[in-house]
Amino acid sequence: MSRTTAKRPAKEPSLPKDQGPKRRRQVTTLPEQLDGDDCREAISFLIHTPEEASVLEKMKMTFQYRQDLVHDPERSADVFKTFPRFLDVKGLVNQDFNLLFGAEKSSKLLNKWDTTFKPKIIKEATQLTQSTDLRRLLKAAERHPDSDDWDSDMATLLLLLHLLPPTAGRKKTKISPTDAADRMVLFHKSCSSIDECLKEREGKQPFILAVGRTRNKIDTYYVAVDKQLIPCHHTSSLSAFDELFKCHYVFNLSYDESLVHLYTFVQTTVFNIDVYSTDESPRVRELRAKMLNDNV
Repeated sequence: MSRTTAKRPAKEPSLPKDQGPKRRRQVTTLPEQLDGDDCREAISFLIHTPEEASVLEKMKMTFQYRQDLVHDPERSADVFKTFPRFLDVKGLVNQDFNLLFGAEKSSKLLNKWDTTFKPKIIKEATQLTQSTDLRRLLKAAERHPDSDDWDSDMATLLLLLHLLPPTAGRKKTKISPTDAADRMVLFHKSCSSIDECLKEREGKQPFILAVGRTRNKIDTYYVAVDKQLIPCHHTSSLSAFDELFKCHYVFNLSYDESLVHLYTFVQTTVFNIDVYSTDESPRVRELRAKMLNDNV
């Protein structure tokens, strides 16, 4: 009895929902923020101005208003109606995430991927039971010359999903990592209709839409949120995943149930967000220890 009490001293039933992307964060250092008529004028200006530099500046000045909006259950669905420039100006998701957490934390995935995480994920995946899908992803991750699958970074991210597979959630139905992969990234052949693809998609959780001729020849990456397409700032698959993760925080979106272990790992291990107050599965904690301590 005493051991259980010592192990979980700070846990309360309501704690998990307040951590990660659903937590309302108090940002102490912000550029000038507009309110009242000034804010409404800036929002109107944003809709009509063709100058991207002006959009970036006014979006900074309306950040606090936008945070109030996405954390208001009655108004959060209006974020793209109020701020439609997310859908045509690149870099706005990164800018809002930078304002939430700072530039140093925001850059952690892109800066540490090649040296700290990618080689260790591939190494760990080679220890798993080798299914056909896993062998295919390993071949792509290791840049095998005859692989025509996802590029090396996306294949490695999907290997991470095999290392942190979905568990049965509220719906009591467990799905495979291969099925869960479609919840994270969806390939769309460039000659077919994107609108039809979005109409068929259920749920509001964000995912990457990779548009191109084949999986290893992607022309454009988008993050799809509630059937709206946000163009990714850069053209790499890793940058697209970086923005996908950040969208949860910028728009106050919960993690997809089948991807919650993967996202929690990225949250606590890569970005160091709410490390000591987030509910993690034992597998996430174990993998984090390996990622941060093992030598490759």
